[in-house]
Amino acid sequence: MKSLIENITAIQVESPVDKIIGQLKQLIVSGQLKPGDRLPAERVLSERFGVGRSYIREAILKLEFYGLLRTNPQSGTYVAGLSINVIDNIISDIIKFNKDDFNALIEARYHLELNAVKLAAERRTDEDLESIKSAMEDYEKKASTGGDAVEEDMVFHIKVAKATKNSVIESMILILVPDLIKNIVQNKICGDNRAKTAIEEHRKIYAAIESQDMAKAEEAMASHLDEIWQISKAGFAAQNIINEAEV
Repeated sequence: MKSLIENITAIQVESPVDKIIGQLKQLIVSGQLKPGDRLPAERVLSERFGVGRSYIREAILKLEFYGLLRTNPQSGTYVAGLSINVIDNIISDIIKFNKDDFNALIEARYHLELNAVKLAAERRTDEDLESIKSAMEDYEKKASTGGDAVEEDMVFHIKVAKATKNSVIESMILILVPDLIKNIVQNKICGDNRAKTAIEEHRKIYAAIESQDMAKAEEAMASHLDEIWQISKAGFAAQNIINEAEV
């Protein structure tokens, strides 16, 4: 019986983004989309897949990040000039990426955002400050009245990432942050009152970026993420105990 149970694995429910990526993979592998071919417009893809354009944008962003698509602002998005075999293998790895490895995702986000906020403090422009402040205020309006401020929270962190002037860091945060914030909020991992306590934490992050104090910016972000960081560390410690017990 034990061996039978061990051979049963959890059912993986694909997200709309993974399904879009999977279908694009099939079009490339089958030769219907070849390296160098241009993808249909975002609006057309949205209609054909039957999903919102935000899902199409996220799928394209992920494939761009891994170098499988390239976008020219004037002419559109193209399949990269890689061999079909390389594209097939990389896309398979992207789809198999384990979003349920929550502790690893938190750890990656923690270190990424600490470095991002330091760069934001160093490089931010007045325009960046306005964008971050606007996102912060939008979050406060929702959170202070008990509203669902998940999207506003995402936008705040994305605006901070944008101020780094590093497109790779921005892309990585765009990939990591949305799923994490949704998971944390929906499962109340940090408690029911977390949204309101984050208001003051956002203000401290903004103030440090405004004053271009990199050390204070890092300290403020670390404090903001400390609760989930402790959860991640506890999760890794527990997994190590389990692994040692199985040896």
